[in-house]
Amino acid sequence: MSKLLEFARNPVAYVARRWDPAQRVVERATLTALAMSVLIVVTGGVVRLTGSGLGCETWPKCSGDSLIATPEMGLHGAIEFGNRLLTYVLCAAVGWAILAVRSAKPRRRDLSRLAWSQFWLVVANALMGGMTVLMELNPYTVAVHFLLATALLTVAAVTWLRAREGDGEPRPLVGTRPRLLSRALTVASVALIVAGTVVTGAGPHAGDSSDVPRMGVDWEAATRVHSLLAWAVVGATVLLWSALRAAGAPRRPLARTRELFLVLMAQGAIGYAQYLTELPEVLVALHLFGSCLVWIAVLRMLLSLRERGLPPTVDGGADATAALPRSAAPAGLAAGR
Repeated sequence: MSKLLEFARNPVAYVARRWDPAQRVVERATLTALAMSVLIVVTGGVVRLTGSGLGCETWPKCSGDSLIATPEMGLHGAIEFGNRLLTYVLCAAVGWAILAVRSAKPRRRDLSRLAWSQFWLVVANALMGGMTVLMELNPYTVAVHFLLATALLTVAAVTWLRAREGDGEPRPLVGTRPRLLSRALTVASVALIVAGTVVTGAGPHAGDSSDVPRMGVDWEAATRVHSLLAWAVVGATVLLWSALRAAGAPRRPLARTRELFLVLMAQGAIGYAQYLTELPEVLVALHLFGSCLVWIAVLRMLLSLRERGLPPTVDGGADATAALPRSAAPAGLAAGR
């Protein structure tokens, strides 16, 4: 009985006292939460692209007298309700990440906070999704809904990346110039994502077959701004890679920057293809998926510019990180290059 009460009071702490997951389990759990965060973004796009945004006409119920979709609602109701059900799968994935991170020994409080932040972002985005339905797909609430999903994607990606490294003080692997370039690239990427929501809010895919209002901006002009920002991100990536090469940076930052460039090229090709073919739904969905991969690649690049050692559970305990040899600073770091 006492164990049951203990579990009821704090189930996460109860499990954490009795489970010590291996490092690979922590990494898989955080990666699963990240994968589900990407999937929820893409399936949300599918809801919009199939015109199923009001397939369930209200929230939290699917209709005024039914909690779930009924046959009378047709395919649109099934798609919208399916997306709502997927939120529970996302919650399960985030819950697994929280349990794995909290149970790992020694305890990593910063990583636990990141994992718990995902849960609260899921709750916030579910509420915003409900508000979006109740406001009949107002394009501004749709944009906020997507940005909250991107915030969840950000925290999930950082949680996964931090789970794969230690908790030591961050030690820069590159000089000042590459770090400044990486920050500028990140800011430009954020602007690119925000501009993308404006293109979506002003574009033809309103999310429902009814007369859904669009943002009061010129869609062609918004698309051109979005394209210019994309080229700015590409240019900043090339400049960063050149600066890293000139400074003799380690292999990992160079590899992450090269991967970002390749993802940007693929995303750009899809973007121009969808524009020239008048926005077919399949290409728009692929572009949405690509935007998730671009942002994850930006975060991987950003965190690759410093090191924090290995996770404390690697190679037998907390002393493993301290025992690692510290590599020499790359040439030019002391000079601030």
